[in-house]
Amino acid sequence: MFDIKKNAQTVVLKNAPRVVGFFSVAGPKEARGKLGESFDIVLDDDTMKEKTYEKTETKMLVEAVNGAIEKASLKQEDINLMLAGDLMNQSTSTGFAARELLLPQLGLYDACATMASSLVVGSLILSGGAMSNCVCVTGSHFSSAERLFRFPLELGNQRQKTSQWTVTGAGAVVLEAKKENVKTKGIKISAVTIGKVIDFGIVDPSNMGAAMAPAAVHTFLTHLKNTKTKTEDYSLIVTGDLGLFGKRIFLELIAKEGININTLDNYNDCGAMVYEDSQGTQQGASGAGASAIVLTSHILKKLQEGIYKKVLFMATGALLSTTTSQQGESIPSVCHAVVLERE
Repeated sequence: MFDIKKNAQTVVLKNAPRVVGFFSVAGPKEARGKLGESFDIVLDDDTMKEKTYEKTETKMLVEAVNGAIEKASLKQEDINLMLAGDLMNQSTSTGFAARELLLPQLGLYDACATMASSLVVGSLILSGGAMSNCVCVTGSHFSSAERLFRFPLELGNQRQKTSQWTVTGAGAVVLEAKKENVKTKGIKISAVTIGKVIDFGIVDPSNMGAAMAPAAVHTFLTHLKNTKTKTEDYSLIVTGDLGLFGKRIFLELIAKEGININTLDNYNDCGAMVYEDSQGTQQGASGAGASAIVLTSHILKKLQEGIYKKVLFMATGALLSTTTSQQGESIPSVCHAVVLERE
């Protein structure tokens, strides 16, 4: 089913950069979910006293960046580069955030995979010695995404059973290049796998999990082959944001590739980790903020505490637009993998 060839998709980083700061901002619905006590900032309401949801999204990104920089014991002027993206047209939220932060910025767009792609690009830049540090950030807002991709909230449209709930939240990670003769241990990014765009012909924009699952499988199999690792080598294998339905499809597809899912008790999905079943989100979380807040509120903390030793973080993105959906186009998707390892 999947044609997996060994190629330059995977890079093992000899000069592995370190995670030196991370920060999460989450909305009130997210705070009532499974990770509620783990977020650094929880919003009292989903506006942050701003006039529009788009302005709120920008403000969340700014808060996440500033929080991560402070946790890294750095100042804004110390940061060499910001790698950022969001779901809005032309990534306007991150553009306006960069305007306020006055940081050198490379804008990225891989939809809900943007948190992973920013870590991939940042790691490669730092490993190559071009810069000494960078901040990677992304986020989303439920109401701004609904207005852009689906329907105005005022219409009260019913949600389909395969629908997911766009996360209101943002996450930021500060990476630092490896320093010579420094023996301080922490979390490093030891390898990355850049995904290919995979399209299995799904045309329903309310069924993102089904559209993205094949891309996650392709990147997963490619990473295991190229790194010669096995599923049991990782404390946690996490996709995101396939949601509950997409998670099932992922497991079914890898089972067809010969991986025993009955022993895969170290696998989860960011979309399935945010909300409680009682919160009425149908298939769980989605949005660029989903994998970002799970990474910065849960995964990195567990690595920091030594509960996780090695994590395979694979954020997924559906590369559609409202225009292509209305034209009947299918939904191409991508997934990038990042290995986060406690030294």
